[in-house]
Amino acid sequence: MSFTPGPNTTLSAALAANHGLRHAMRFVLAVPFGWGLLLLACVLGLGGLVQAQPALRGLLKWGGLAVMLWLAWSLARRQSLGAVDGVRFDVGFGRGVALQFVNVKAWMNALLISAGWVTVAEPVGPRLAVVLPLMMAFGFASNFTYALAGSALRHWLAQGTRLRSFNRLMAAVLVATALWMAWL
Repeated sequence: MSFTPGPNTTLSAALAANHGLRHAMRFVLAVPFGWGLLLLACVLGLGGLVQAQPALRGLLKWGGLAVMLWLAWSLARRQSLGAVDGVRFDVGFGRGVALQFVNVKAWMNALLISAGWVTVAEPVGPRLAVVLPLMMAFGFASNFTYALAGSALRHWLAQGTRLRSFNRLMAAVLVATALWMAWL
């Protein structure tokens, strides 16, 4: 699940393509940190609360989808590398951590891992001590891989309208992911 396209991987690639790998690393590092906090919160009871409250599930789902569509819109409007072109598109560490709490795919992953691997029996601590760093490592590896790909394309994208096309493609991936998640 970590390596499939979604909000985190798409943004990692887009940030590296638009601003360079070094700049994208703030977000790449934020993803596993924020997701680790989300998994910890699910293990400590937030996951059960979300599953028990349909209104809360709906709020998270539709709020998360709205954030994804806003990110897609912001990305689709970006037309130049790194330079300020009237369009704000940057997701640093703090926003990257916060994004995990409105990312429907991150919630699905955290809820499944919490219920399926961590909280299945007592004691929870030893399983969490193994699963949490392992899954955070997967999150880092997947986002770093996508950021490397975006960074590798950076110079090629600087020619003509390639960056605009790339950003619109990445925005379309975000919209497609949002539509798929809305279907669930």
